[in-house]
Amino acid sequence: MFVIVGYILVTGSVLGGFLMAGGHLHVLWQPVELVIIAGAAIGGFIVSNTTKVLKAVGKGLASCFKNTAVTREFYMSLMALMYEILTKVRKEGLMSIEGDVEEPEQSPLFQKYPDVLADHHIVEFMTDYLRLMVSGNLNPMEIEALMDGELETHHQEAHTPASAVQKMADGLPAFGIVAAVMGVVHVMGSVGQVSNAELGNMIAAALVGTFLGILLSYGFVGPLASLLEQKISESSKPFECVKTTLLASLNGYSPALAVEFGRKVLYSTERPTFLELESHVKGTKG
Repeated sequence: MFVIVGYILVTGSVLGGFLMAGGHLHVLWQPVELVIIAGAAIGGFIVSNTTKVLKAVGKGLASCFKNTAVTREFYMSLMALMYEILTKVRKEGLMSIEGDVEEPEQSPLFQKYPDVLADHHIVEFMTDYLRLMVSGNLNPMEIEALMDGELETHHQEAHTPASAVQKMADGLPAFGIVAAVMGVVHVMGSVGQVSNAELGNMIAAALVGTFLGILLSYGFVGPLASLLEQKISESSKPFECVKTTLLASLNGYSPALAVEFGRKVLYSTERPTFLELESHVKGTKG
């Protein structure tokens, strides 16, 4: 929603200012320039990225037009789920959660939190390390190192689409110059064959190429890359929350303190207060 609003503001401001200065909108309508810029940019984008990255970019761009799924309510459910799992471990032992870990879709604990269960990435991350805890063959330092390595890989992979889109945005002004130069070449080839008025229109059309390249870069594609970066940063926080909570439990802290450790790594905009979380997990357990 806000992406559309932003695009409307960008377009309205640029075109409105142009009209206020006495410009004529029909001069800006140069489909040939747009074909050159957009076609070259998309072609270069396809050449410079693998199929895997192209699919990830498509998925990432679609998410830019949706509200984020990582909300305060999601974190409350995630921490309540971890609290229940760790409480069960504390009372009944690590082997008591083996069935929950192996088949989370069939687990009564996970089924109580459908919003968390729907995120198969976070469920897989959580169950993988709970499975390692059940095996009892790794100490907290080894598990932490393994978590850090996995999160680093996730971070690099998640940022690839944003980096690809940003590179495309960086190239758009150059493609705008290409379109403008081709327009100037066309103008120079027409000298002596058309009137001065027509030459003026052709020069104006050529300059529109530079304008479109810069506008598309900084007004449309570049902001999408920035938004993708922010969404990626938000999406990594649940993994950090799970990591911090499980490590706190491995180091001997009670379930209540372990989820408090996890709460502390969240952004302030989504982080519940201590009393909110305490009330929620105890109410859920009850």
